[in-house]
Amino acid sequence: MISTKIIFQELNGQVVVENGFCRIIVDLASGLTEYEWDSGNRLSSAYSAARVKGQYVVSTEYSAHKLAISDSHMIHDDFGTGCRFSVVHSAESLPVMTQTFWLYEKAPFFFIQVELESESEALETNYMSPLTVNPTRGSSAISLDMEVQELRALLIPFDNDKWVRYESIAMPNQLESYEVTAIFEPVTRKGLVIGSVTHDTWKTGLKVVGCEGAAVHHLEVYGGAAGEYTRDSMPHGTLIGHTVASPRIFVGMYEDYRTGLEEYGKANAVIVPPLEWEHGVPFGWNSWSAAGGELDYELYTHTSDFLKSLYDGGFHHQGTVYINFDSFWTNLSQEQLQEAVRHVRDNGQKPGIYWTPFAFWGKDFDQVVEGTDGKFTYRDLLLRDEQGQMLPELDGGLAIDPTHPGNLMRTEWQLERFVRWGFEYIKLDFLGHGALEGMHFDKEVRTGLQAYNLGMALIKTRLDPKVIGRPFFINLSIAPMFPHQYAHSRRISCDAFGTLEDTAYMLNSLTYGWWMNGTLFPFNDPDHTVLYKSFNQASTMLSEGRSRLNASLIAGTVLLMGDDFRNEEARTRAGDWLSRPELLTIAKTGKSFVPVEGNTDAGSDHVFYQMTDKNCWIAVFNFNKDETVEKRISIERLGLPQNATYWLHDLWEDTVLQSKGDISVRLKPAESKIFKLIQ
Repeated sequence: MISTKIIFQELNGQVVVENGFCRIIVDLASGLTEYEWDSGNRLSSAYSAARVKGQYVVSTEYSAHKLAISDSHMIHDDFGTGCRFSVVHSAESLPVMTQTFWLYEKAPFFFIQVELESESEALETNYMSPLTVNPTRGSSAISLDMEVQELRALLIPFDNDKWVRYESIAMPNQLESYEVTAIFEPVTRKGLVIGSVTHDTWKTGLKVVGCEGAAVHHLEVYGGAAGEYTRDSMPHGTLIGHTVASPRIFVGMYEDYRTGLEEYGKANAVIVPPLEWEHGVPFGWNSWSAAGGELDYELYTHTSDFLKSLYDGGFHHQGTVYINFDSFWTNLSQEQLQEAVRHVRDNGQKPGIYWTPFAFWGKDFDQVVEGTDGKFTYRDLLLRDEQGQMLPELDGGLAIDPTHPGNLMRTEWQLERFVRWGFEYIKLDFLGHGALEGMHFDKEVRTGLQAYNLGMALIKTRLDPKVIGRPFFINLSIAPMFPHQYAHSRRISCDAFGTLEDTAYMLNSLTYGWWMNGTLFPFNDPDHTVLYKSFNQASTMLSEGRSRLNASLIAGTVLLMGDDFRNEEARTRAGDWLSRPELLTIAKTGKSFVPVEGNTDAGSDHVFYQMTDKNCWIAVFNFNKDETVEKRISIERLGLPQNATYWLHDLWEDTVLQSKGDISVRLKPAESKIFKLIQ
């Protein structure tokens, strides 16, 4: 990439800062900001806003707008060389509002943050918008360098609870996304990616409204989101201080929105690095879909023995297989639990465990909290609202206050037991309870995310390999997308078992969330890979089971099986399917496949691919259980030369065909295929 330098100018009442890729223009007369990219794309008529004491304060309504000379300078940080500058908005009887921008060399993105300051009295707010765009009536907030036929925006969920779905929504429409969104033209893939890169305090909402045509007429990015999608029954907590700051927002325009989402993920990883893992992709088994609440010692040890028999066929990574308890591991006695762990270790495998650190499932509120020496009951720990009432149940459980000293003692006690018992993997579930807004014991904690960070930081610290003397894999099940630094993987969807509907649902999350793999988390978790039958569903046909496995292989991935292998058909499928080296090699790369298209509404794309130096891997799915379909894969949409000749290797059938131009694939009901395309 050609080296660029930052150009900084103040002339004719404007501050103009550019890097050769994008330009920020602040009008010091109106307080409005224009963002322009060298591609011709624009984001117009932007401003900042906040709500203080019920008053909506907007940067354009201030009487004076000035460049803060003392706060404008070149910087050198983990993003490279760039410029940080601030514009101060002031007016009598209003708190000072300061917009701060970060623009870097060689980058088509910038950051913006807004801050309020008052010397006379402390400020209190639960709404701060660094970026709102509400242009002249009838005009679009976003201008692409082309005639836009269709404009879509992504609804990215705050968490993965309640079988929530990602949605690609065509304008005109309205939506609220969480933490990040992409607004793009699906044919060219050109678009804007915008989202928060700080997740210590605020839940960030992104409102997108298009009133008519392929246009966006209102864009609002703000800290302070709380409601149904964040699982909150209370408003977002307020920040109090003489100075309060919004989340920092990433804004980038890209030729391909998919590149933009990946760059957004990388930006988050620069600010807060992900939790490192250097011990291979987790292969193994989890008990929930196999047994649910009927988990027992015999199932657990039988599974260990069976998966040991698949070791020579290649079902492991770097020699490791995990055999993991899910909920109801408490069905086993202490002696059975210890013997089960010993059995797994004797088989050369590693045992895993399950815990819900922020949810209480009981009805006896006076139950003494484990690990607190009788000092606290669960009544003490439960999170409450401003009137002192317990928060409503979420998923059938009550929220525990992560900041309560009883919970901190309970966490230390429980994790010490897991480590002492020999576990090396933990699935943490129902974590959204810990991020709920409420009145926390620690009065310095003002928001749900502040409490969540406190609780998760303790877990990370207590399971640190430097503390316990061995690697310990941390997996998040139902959890917010952010913050990300406390785990090695996060489940990309809600519960997904073995049916074709489960496969399509999980792949909806992969279609719009693949970019979290390798940026926020080392791995995505595609949940239970059920080859034949889960405890709560009917058995699946062969093509259905294969599709569930294929979906997990391409997820980039935690590859945990979910069958009860005491069933003969489950054993047969596993013995055949989990001994195919080229398929397992895909999972062992730990890299997610990328969707070809992003216009699927609340559904999944049908085609995913991964490029390597020599090959292109392609996965294609038929989500129809009743009909054979013909799928056409566009070579151009894969970014490959159209006139070249390719060899198409079907990894399931082990056949090789010559192909030129677009690829036509005939898929039986519920069938999927994975190809290696060799040029």
